[in-house]
Amino acid sequence: MDHKFLHGVPSTAPVLDARMVRTRAALRDALLALLDEKSFDDISIREIAARSGTGYATFFRHYETKSALLNDIAAAEIAALIGLCMPILWGADSRAAARTLCDYVESRSMLWSALLTGGAAGTMRGEFIRQAGLIPPGDVKPDSWLPADLRVVYGVSATVEILAWWLSRRDTYSSEQIAEILDRLVITPSLTPD
Repeated sequence: MDHKFLHGVPSTAPVLDARMVRTRAALRDALLALLDEKSFDDISIREIAARSGTGYATFFRHYETKSALLNDIAAAEIAALIGLCMPILWGADSRAAARTLCDYVESRSMLWSALLTGGAAGTMRGEFIRQAGLIPPGDVKPDSWLPADLRVVYGVSATVEILAWWLSRRDTYSSEQIAEILDRLVITPSLTPD
C-alpha cells in the first residue's frame, strides 16, 4: 500500500511503517490480555479490536484471522523461550534449562495453552522446529548416530507434546516435575551423542 498523502498531508513510508508496527503491537497486546481472561476459542476479533483501540476493519489490514495473529505471537514467544533456555543449556545445565522453559510456560499458561492445544498447534510446532534448527548444534559430534536435523525435530516435537500434556493437567504436576521429565526424556538423551 503506497500512500503519498495521509489525511491530505504528505506522508513517508517510515511514518506508515511505524504506525503499522504500533497497531500490530496493540493487537498482540490485546490478544495476550484477553488470553489471561478466557480461552482462545472464546475470543472474538471484535473483542481484540476493541481491546486494542483499533477498528474491526483495521484488524483485517494486519491479519487475515485471529489464528494468524496468534501465529505472530507464537513466533515471538518461541524466540523468547529459546533466548532464555539456550544460554543455560550451552552452560551444560540441562535441568536448569528445562526448569527455565517450564517456569516461562507456566507464567504464560493461558497463552501457551492456546498455542499448543488450539488451532495454532501445527504452526507452533513448525515455527519451533524452524527456529530451533537455526541454532548452531554446539558440541554434537559429527559422527553421532542421530542426524542433527532429526535431533531438532525429535526434541521440539517431544517438548511440545509434553508441554501440551502438562498444560491440560497443570494442577496435577509442578513445573519442577515437568522440568525433570523434559530433562530425562528429551534433553539429556538428545545431547548425548551415543
